[in-house]
Amino acid sequence: MNNNKRMPLGRTPLYMSLLMALVSGAVSAQDSASEKSDDAALLDKVVVTAQGREQELKDVPIAVTVIDASVIDQLAATNIGELDGFIPGLETNSTSITQPRYSIRGISTGDFGVGTDPAVGVYIDGVYAARSGGAMLAFNDIERIEVLKGPQGTLFGRNTAAGAVSIITNKPSQKQEGQASIRIGSDGLSSMYGLYNLPITASSAVRFSFAANESDGWLKDDATGKYLNPTDNWASKIAWRTLFGNGTVLDVSWDHEEVDQLARPVIGVVPLNPYPFPANFPANPATYLDPFTAPVYNDVVGNKEARKFDGVTLQLYHSFEWASMTYSAAYRGFETINREDEDGTNRINLYLDTANVENNTSYYHELKFNGMSGPVDWVAGASWYSEKAKQESRVNSYTDSIDTLYYNVIGFPLFSVMQSYLNNFNVPASVLGTTWAETMYNTGDFSATAVFGDAIWHVNDRLNLTFGLRYTRDQKDFSWLNGPRVASDLDQTLAFLASPAAGNFLQLYYAQLDMIDPQLKYLYTSDVIFNYAAFPGVEGQTIRKKKTWSDVSPRLVADYRINDELMLWGSYTNGYKAGGFNSVEINSQFENEDVDNLEVGIKGSWQDIGLSVNTSIFHYVYNNKQSIRLDNTSSSGIPQYLVDSSDEEALGWDLQVMWRATSNLGFMFSSQYIDQTYKNYVTSSNVDLSGQPTGLPVWSFATGMNYTWTLPNASHIEFSVMHSYRDGSRCNADSQNQGSCQVSPNFTVGEDQNKTDARIQWLASDNQWAVGAYVRNAFDNQYIGGVGGLTRDVFGTPHTSLSEPRQYGMEIKLKF
Repeated sequence: MNNNKRMPLGRTPLYMSLLMALVSGAVSAQDSASEKSDDAALLDKVVVTAQGREQELKDVPIAVTVIDASVIDQLAATNIGELDGFIPGLETNSTSITQPRYSIRGISTGDFGVGTDPAVGVYIDGVYAARSGGAMLAFNDIERIEVLKGPQGTLFGRNTAAGAVSIITNKPSQKQEGQASIRIGSDGLSSMYGLYNLPITASSAVRFSFAANESDGWLKDDATGKYLNPTDNWASKIAWRTLFGNGTVLDVSWDHEEVDQLARPVIGVVPLNPYPFPANFPANPATYLDPFTAPVYNDVVGNKEARKFDGVTLQLYHSFEWASMTYSAAYRGFETINREDEDGTNRINLYLDTANVENNTSYYHELKFNGMSGPVDWVAGASWYSEKAKQESRVNSYTDSIDTLYYNVIGFPLFSVMQSYLNNFNVPASVLGTTWAETMYNTGDFSATAVFGDAIWHVNDRLNLTFGLRYTRDQKDFSWLNGPRVASDLDQTLAFLASPAAGNFLQLYYAQLDMIDPQLKYLYTSDVIFNYAAFPGVEGQTIRKKKTWSDVSPRLVADYRINDELMLWGSYTNGYKAGGFNSVEINSQFENEDVDNLEVGIKGSWQDIGLSVNTSIFHYVYNNKQSIRLDNTSSSGIPQYLVDSSDEEALGWDLQVMWRATSNLGFMFSSQYIDQTYKNYVTSSNVDLSGQPTGLPVWSFATGMNYTWTLPNASHIEFSVMHSYRDGSRCNADSQNQGSCQVSPNFTVGEDQNKTDARIQWLASDNQWAVGAYVRNAFDNQYIGGVGGLTRDVFGTPHTSLSEPRQYGMEIKLKF
């Protein structure tokens, strides 16, 4: 039994939010004697740039969630992945920080290499973070995060079919200030953060910031006793701002980040036979082990997840009499490697790991104007984007595991049979125990140009009509090079066996194989995973493809202000994800993905009672969604990576409530209901899922409260608690095959999820010192991820993962 994973202490009840509200209400009632009702704080003014210009959040007819620095602090989050669950409608999977996945309202893109793009656009200070390798950086001097739900093709452009995540950082100011913090916690966590803002002249300032995060991890290998999921990353930033006397502002910044840690581990769920016997094939779900008690084995040679990232951004602002101008220019470059376990065992005859290696550089330019012409508030501009990408998709194994694969899929263990012949004829050689590697090489040269405009016509003091349009042209030049398999030790052995010194053993052995099947002898030297029977002769040959796509993304909005507090709005928006290529399917191509979204909503803001309510109902149709699958029905018997396409639709409801009950007490509640189904989809195994749920949970919500006590010495104690809930996955006719539902009678996959985080902090009267403590996942709820993996259908070794257990710690802050 594995003692390194923690059994859940019980599931947090769904009524947690109600209990929280009762407790908070009691606190409010207790303090009512000392706090007069007229002390109720007005709502803070929240300014966003969701529509390409600065506006108050209450005036923006878009479903937007804003997370400011205080919320990030309350959740002790070090990157956006650690906010998962607390922004209903947004899901982030940061298990592999160099290959994160974002989903908004159930729309995401399966990551199948540099030939495709995400459906959720991530922007940092208005600059597009193209690849997943640079889309999840450590939090460093963040002002706020805007999550725009629904297609944003007009306002943000390409690859925002689901929505956009806009991260805004703090800019240098004329105030000399600094801060430093140290956080230590469970599982060997240590984090450091430092910031210093220095005015250089009366019109220029520089801002330095630094963040570093390390931990041992919480999951151990049962064979070696070593931790498998540590974290180790650091980031720095230098920003410069100059204010010119003619209404011109120049911002220049440089970001650098490095990650160097082990790749994500997996937990095997099948009982293993004594070595050298392989796992039972096919795997029997009735015998699956409970991941909470199953032994954990990860034996990756060269286990590593690393990234080096650099970004330079220049932004120039100038105010003319007729409009204001913003020019943005940016460079982004990163190198990543992610080599991770794919079998969940420590057996050489079941060994397989994959490595994703990327090198990416991109350049972005945007020129934008916005102004007022009579009753029309307008934005217009153009952008250009260029990217060069290189990717290596590696599969690493041993001849022992290739032997197992061939035995399972074609019934002939190639290397065991040869080794038996060698032993029988006393030939001093071995074809087992040698490495076997295959690599697909890809290059991409991409560019995109766009022109856009968006106009708000203020018909009168209550009614606004908005029309926006963006034209985008994408051009992609892509290549595949299916390199020959690399097995140098095996090749030397085969060369020896073909020589007179070995009695020309290989020729005699091949003659015996020819009597069984003349094709068998070629399997010793040909690719297994990247074996494309449909494209004979492509091994070692570079295949190129070039394609241009274009798209027009419109936006129509009407909003009507009933009174100063309440606004009604409705919109039609369109977003698209550019077409592209599957990196591991030679000569593949797919077209644009499009999302059409209809939405109506209400926004209310009552300053006198500190209450804001934002809610909307939406319906979208997602056309031509692309997803990767491992096809095990190929004629060769060897599974191949292929791309599926489907159409989906959804009906949903968003709700956000913020209430500042008093100057010291605040509440929040946000939720999403969504019914997402396949509109048209037939799986490769001919299962028609049209009209069935995709698996996306129906309900999710987050709720929280914060309270501040003022002590007699004018110091403060701040307390906050937040709880998130996500409904269980919905099953369809293919859920068991997908590993997302009804997987095994021995454990539950896709169940309801609850998470509660809390934080308490003491601040000195001058706010210069603070000492606090926090807990994440306070009730120690852990959940099992999807069951499957690359080796389920070739080795019979499905695997899974567990969510993080409870984590806690303390921190000290200093401001100066």
